[in-house]
Amino acid sequence: MGHGYSAESKFSVLSSSAVVRAAVRAPQPEMCASTRDFGSRGAMSAQSGEAANSRTSRHLSVIGAGLAGCEAAWQAAQRGLDVTLFEMKPIRFSPAHVFEGFAELVCSNSLRSNSSVNAVGLLKEEMRLLGSLIMTAADESAVPAGRALAVDREAFSQRVTETISSHPRIEIRHEVVERLPESGRVILATGPLTASELASDLQELLGDEYLYFYDALSPIIYADSIDTEVAFRASRYDEDGEGDYLNIALTESEYFDLVAALLGAETVPLHKFESKLYFEGCLPIEEMARRGAKTLSFGPLKPVGLIDPRTHARPYAVLQLRQEDKHGAMYNLVGCQTKMRVGDQQRVFRSLPALSDAVFARYGSIHRNTYVNAPKRLRPTLEVRAREGLYIAGQMAGVEGYVESAALGFIAAINAVVACRGDEPLLPSPATAHGALIEYLANANPRTFQPMNVNFGLFPPLEGTGGRFKKREKAELMVARARDAIGSYARHTQDLL
Repeated sequence: MGHGYSAESKFSVLSSSAVVRAAVRAPQPEMCASTRDFGSRGAMSAQSGEAANSRTSRHLSVIGAGLAGCEAAWQAAQRGLDVTLFEMKPIRFSPAHVFEGFAELVCSNSLRSNSSVNAVGLLKEEMRLLGSLIMTAADESAVPAGRALAVDREAFSQRVTETISSHPRIEIRHEVVERLPESGRVILATGPLTASELASDLQELLGDEYLYFYDALSPIIYADSIDTEVAFRASRYDEDGEGDYLNIALTESEYFDLVAALLGAETVPLHKFESKLYFEGCLPIEEMARRGAKTLSFGPLKPVGLIDPRTHARPYAVLQLRQEDKHGAMYNLVGCQTKMRVGDQQRVFRSLPALSDAVFARYGSIHRNTYVNAPKRLRPTLEVRAREGLYIAGQMAGVEGYVESAALGFIAAINAVVACRGDEPLLPSPATAHGALIEYLANANPRTFQPMNVNFGLFPPLEGTGGRFKKREKAELMVARARDAIGSYARHTQDLL
């Protein structure tokens, strides 16, 4: 893939020392305890959105208070825009949302790896450098998760909700937005489960069908229903300490019994007109089992880096359980996202060692995610080609993952701010994790476009180094290059404060 949007970037790469200076200057959100609720309850039309935007050219409407929407609203408000944030909860909930707070984590409570020698870990590092609200809230509400960053869902949502609600430049309106405003600057961050009326209006604007895939959730069980005489605590490869995960060791026969149970389970059927399009990073466990009897033992149930303290040997397979909340009252069955019917979930998972008495706090489920064809419909600034001033951020723009969604919220907000000031678009270098995501959205093949997590395959090739690299060496070189490049973007975005 070519890296062709750099002509729109108005900055040069800074040295790594400049990155350090930028990190010191990056604003960090203060978490406040008050909340407030502005506006009427009902449905918003295009006219009410236009009225809001006509008040001032420094006004921005943000539709959707998920991770991308909250990041966008806060970053824009910090840079002097008056923001109206529209959120349909609690008037209406999507099929996957359950509580009223902002930035609700619907699927896993994990934001994935925290290692900087990893593309998503690098993206988090860049977001912290840029002063991300989402990363500040995530770090403050973190729960033990080994080398990953996982959060207490409710504490995380509460932190974000309180911060957004107490910002003097953000007005919150709990309304169902049925139509896009026809003028003014708007960031659409309603996510892959956008309300049907608004989704239809966007489809009419874009003039083509949505793309879609299916996403599945893992079950969550109560900690006191797990037999801790059987499950052991450990993190992969960690030799010291008791570890952050509960682990259920499976013998070879227990593993193949599980595979057979998964293959025999009844699942929730899709509609006849819908194809089985799953995001590869979140396949239902029964779909993985259908790909081969040993697939799970090389995937979510792989035993590498773990020793069963009862046998002092590596098990044939291991099911890991990750803490869901700060109190350790609930655990997520890692990698067990599923569309099995409730009765089959009970039967299959209770057949495993340590889970015979499992009590479910949430059953696994499946939902349809929609997204736009970004290479065809969006500019590199995330502005919709067919409607000046309308930006799309988050998963709907064609990325997958909590962190990636929030990162796009930041980029959309920055470009809305510079547009309000009459300046040129401001984009991160493709050598950064932020820029690599934008490069993918801008230049992927529109005929085969699918959502993507950040990964080093999206980054431009290393130049001037010669030869082939081992995987870790290549990652370290890409991280070093990104750290140099992000400093320029950080400095320019901070100059907007």
